[in-house]
Amino acid sequence: MKTKIVTVIALALIVFLNFSIWSYVNNPLQLQPWTKTTMGVTFDPKRKDDTPQNKTHYSEEDLDSDLSLLSNKVYAVRTYSVLKGLDKIPELAAKRNLNTTVGAWINHCYKDCEKKKEEACSESDEGCKNRWNQYCSVDNNCEENRQEIETLLNVSRQNISKIVRVMVGNEVLLRARDRGVPEGAPDDTFENAFKQLVEYIREVKRNTWRPVSTAETWDVWLKHPELVDEVDFIAVHILPYWEGIAAEDAVDYVFERYHEVQKAYPNKPIVITEVGWPSDGQPFKHATASVSNQAKFLREFMIRADAEKVTYYIVEAFDQPWKKSSEGSAGAYWGIFNADRQAKYPMDSDVIAMPNWEHWALGAAIFSVVLMALFLFTRSSMKLPGLLFFGLIANLAASTIFWSVSIGAQQYQTNLTIVFWAILILMQVLAAVILLIESLEIAEVVWHRNTVRTFQPLKPSPDFKYPKVSLHLPIHNEPPDMVRMTLEALDRVDYPNLEVLVMDNNTKDPAVWEPVKVDCERLGPKFRFFHLENWPGFKAGAINHALEQTAPDAEIIAVIDSDYILSPDWLSCMVPYFDNENVGFIQSPQDYRDRDQSAFKSFCYWEYAGFFNIGMVQRNEYNAIIQHGTMTMIRKSALLEVGKWSEWCICEDSELGLRLYEAGYDSVYVKDSFGRGVMPDTMSGYMTQRYRWVYGAMQIIKAHWRNFLPSKQPKLTPAQKYYFIAGWLPWFSDALALIFTCTSLILTGVILYEPISSWISNGAVDFGVRINSELPANAFLLPTVGIFSFKIIRGLWLYQARVPCSVWESLGASLSGLSLTHTVAKGTLQGLFTSGKPFMRTPKFEQHSALFVSLFTIRQELLLLILLSIAIGMMASLEHFDNLSGRLWIAILSVQAVPYVAALLTALISIAPDYKSYTPKLVAENPDVKKS
Repeated sequence: MKTKIVTVIALALIVFLNFSIWSYVNNPLQLQPWTKTTMGVTFDPKRKDDTPQNKTHYSEEDLDSDLSLLSNKVYAVRTYSVLKGLDKIPELAAKRNLNTTVGAWINHCYKDCEKKKEEACSESDEGCKNRWNQYCSVDNNCEENRQEIETLLNVSRQNISKIVRVMVGNEVLLRARDRGVPEGAPDDTFENAFKQLVEYIREVKRNTWRPVSTAETWDVWLKHPELVDEVDFIAVHILPYWEGIAAEDAVDYVFERYHEVQKAYPNKPIVITEVGWPSDGQPFKHATASVSNQAKFLREFMIRADAEKVTYYIVEAFDQPWKKSSEGSAGAYWGIFNADRQAKYPMDSDVIAMPNWEHWALGAAIFSVVLMALFLFTRSSMKLPGLLFFGLIANLAASTIFWSVSIGAQQYQTNLTIVFWAILILMQVLAAVILLIESLEIAEVVWHRNTVRTFQPLKPSPDFKYPKVSLHLPIHNEPPDMVRMTLEALDRVDYPNLEVLVMDNNTKDPAVWEPVKVDCERLGPKFRFFHLENWPGFKAGAINHALEQTAPDAEIIAVIDSDYILSPDWLSCMVPYFDNENVGFIQSPQDYRDRDQSAFKSFCYWEYAGFFNIGMVQRNEYNAIIQHGTMTMIRKSALLEVGKWSEWCICEDSELGLRLYEAGYDSVYVKDSFGRGVMPDTMSGYMTQRYRWVYGAMQIIKAHWRNFLPSKQPKLTPAQKYYFIAGWLPWFSDALALIFTCTSLILTGVILYEPISSWISNGAVDFGVRINSELPANAFLLPTVGIFSFKIIRGLWLYQARVPCSVWESLGASLSGLSLTHTVAKGTLQGLFTSGKPFMRTPKFEQHSALFVSLFTIRQELLLLILLSIAIGMMASLEHFDNLSGRLWIAILSVQAVPYVAALLTALISIAPDYKSYTPKLVAENPDVKKS
């Protein structure tokens, strides 16, 4: 009881620490307060769901509501259009004591568009026609421009003293300069646009006494002094965010550009008609959009502008979510109010980036408590440090998920982005589950108390009655010399009541199987040989036939692989566990005798050893081990009860073990080695073996998934369900990683094909950019970098705790395990969505592959590695993504490339020269074996 109280207090402290981290991250940003009235803001009255296409008219009620909100906060507003009811703004603003700079929206008008299109395009060339239609909008802009100009003049003629300026167009020349020209069109877009704009400006100036100008970016004004001669004042846009300037340098940059224009045209008044910073969205070069950066920029700018007596308009009053489609995600977040007309932060006090962070932190805390309760309080064998370690990981995982949800909740969502965020959160939840399972494994392995299920080899008592064991040895096309070593070792087994059934399954060459038959006859009546021609069911079919040939008085069935050399005491040390009638099967670890043959086999050996020294030991504590097709014993009556070996599954051994659990039987696992075989000689054999294991596991899932669901009469214990699912999840994680890698390559390809989709200027700076392809780094970070990093840490940690190997050998094990990531992913996906894959024998005693053959074996991995390398190199060359988001994306691509690098290195190591000759090693370990 005292231990549980200490545990609860310790876990509560972890939750408190997590809450404190939330508080620290959301610590109020202390800035110099802005206590005066803002000079002006740009005003677009669209609501959250409005777009230029669906908004046909603005009601006076909505306009007046917005202007009422702005009154007493700003002196003036600037508009962009006078159509769709926007011509009422000056009158309504005057009632709220607001000045207005009223503007008309001007598009390029190519009057001969239809004629030019007919000349350039044949009747059947729809592609050409579409390009021309997009280019000039089939003359529609001409009529809209005329409506804008006439309405602007009508508004200007009204007796409204609060109209202080008139604007003809917004970035007309910038858009014309960067507009694409269809094939066959004269490249005179800019000249036409300039001519038309000047005509419009002159027309308005002739018909109004108010100051007239047009708005352009600072570089356009510097490049075109002839435009300056046409206007009464310079309306300049200075937007350091779109030029990729870091937030801390942005205010200085604005005034440098302002003074540059001022110096160039000292006799012209200058008004900054757009200046601002977004509060959210994708980074652009070195510029990062955030609430804190927006608040910092605006306060510093306004304080300095007030000191220098600069006239300005902050862009903009209200967030405009519709701009996401034309400017990327950052385009939606330039407002000082959000789209719901709520102030994002006060101008005269501290700024909190996430004002309601306490709610999200509380939700994360509650969720972490639920996770800890589900995972921990059934783990009575875990020591306090293990509980604390898992509690810490659970809190971090919960906070990561809730932090991601909080970000999405603060952004403007469409149906498409809602789907994206749902997938993102689902992926993060899956990643968190994998992290929690692997964390629990660390905690249980490192901080575990021995229990009644910690088994050791037994020594039979003097009066022990040895039940008959029928040992089945299935072989298929195996080297007879190798099988001879296995038979010789079986002949030395110290067990008085044993028969050995050798089942040769469909070996066609008599020169291969007949020597084995001769060896069996030589060794005596204990050995029986069966040669099966055209036998169905692969290995399972062969050992099912062996079951039919088994002696009637046999009580135990043992199975080993054809390459295993048994320890003489295996049966005598393990069979006594069958005295417990609940024991259905016994498993000993797979072990290998050829680890010193080469670096490749050494790495493979320790990769195998990790499972049998870590995973199997831990699963045994909860009666949930994986049965293997070698070094296993089964109670014969239990095997017959559950229906023999399954011939439909290429992992018939694991499937049988699960059926025995479902029938209520227990298992025993002793980690002591009682037999050693040989490992695959080549990378191809190594990959084939793992593919078979994974594909077979997917077959098992499809056949048994109902038994893992909640049931009134469950066939499996909760612990058994957990450990089987936990064992499969890393394979699903590899499949998920492959999906993420392919998605990353596709997204990167889109980015490289069209990094900035339109309007990239040829001048000094890039303005008006519309970003089509944004980097979803947050979506990929936890499922890729997070899982990968934790997997490496977990492997090295557990190897040092449980596996008797050096750091170098554990690194080799990690390398070989990583090299199989793509193989595991393929096996998982194909196993889930296909059926009928044939049984694949793991070849032994192969000759090393040549370099070309070895590389051909990993051709898919090499292709992905090459594509990822190209993607990394190209992304690093894009200035547009020279920011945190871009670097994170490159880091994600780099992490995704690691398993493919591991596959290449392992393939090369597999064809490296052997440490030493292998045959003397076999003979030294087995003196009774003669060289063939």
